[in-house]
Amino acid sequence: MVINQYGQPVGEPLPHWSPRARPDGATLNGRFCRLQALDAERDFSALFDAFQLAPDGRDWTYLMRERPESPQELREHLQNMQANLALVNLTVFDLSSQKPVGTAAFMRIEEGHGVLEIGHICWSPLMKRCSSATEAIYLMLRYAFDELGYRRCEWKCDSLNEPSRQAAQRFGFTYEGRFIKALVTKGRSRDTDWFALTEERWPLVRSAFERWLDDSNFDAANQQKQRLQAFMSF
Repeated sequence: MVINQYGQPVGEPLPHWSPRARPDGATLNGRFCRLQALDAERDFSALFDAFQLAPDGRDWTYLMRERPESPQELREHLQNMQANLALVNLTVFDLSSQKPVGTAAFMRIEEGHGVLEIGHICWSPLMKRCSSATEAIYLMLRYAFDELGYRRCEWKCDSLNEPSRQAAQRFGFTYEGRFIKALVTKGRSRDTDWFALTEERWPLVRSAFERWLDDSNFDAANQQKQRLQAFMSF
């Protein structure tokens, strides 16, 4: 515990701390997928086709809007996302097909504190239960912690969104609590659950991701032998 000159406990000093660089939409290359800065004109048509593979719009229930039901509607949505300077939007490309299959973003970026959030995650059926969905999050975390030097990455979701809650914990995030009546979205009250991954825990989580991604964990058809959870035993 650190005590100041008045006898009060204070936080750990960070004498060498400096603000971190803002994510810039750099291309992140992986084994199964590639993340690039969102380009609405380039991506909207293929993303529309990918999202329409779902039989209905239930994957968008907990997002801030319902699923766009026409290419032009999705184009406008992506243009709005791209124009929002608070977001660093990324498109996920499947390496086997080279087609866009989902989107995600860095958001709530606080360079001075070394804190950011991974959010606006929207996977098409082409990513669900696929290795690219897990690898995309790993690539974003590795970029935030190892390349940019952030101290904390957050994950927030509607408290009723059980798949997102489970994903956060599967990816090594720690549950921190529930903010009651945090938002009004789509005319409904939303409680928000907070999860976070910090720099001290990241090396363990990174090691688990990398052991999961190792060649030895995949067969000749690129199917995983063990799930990520098998390597998160710490």
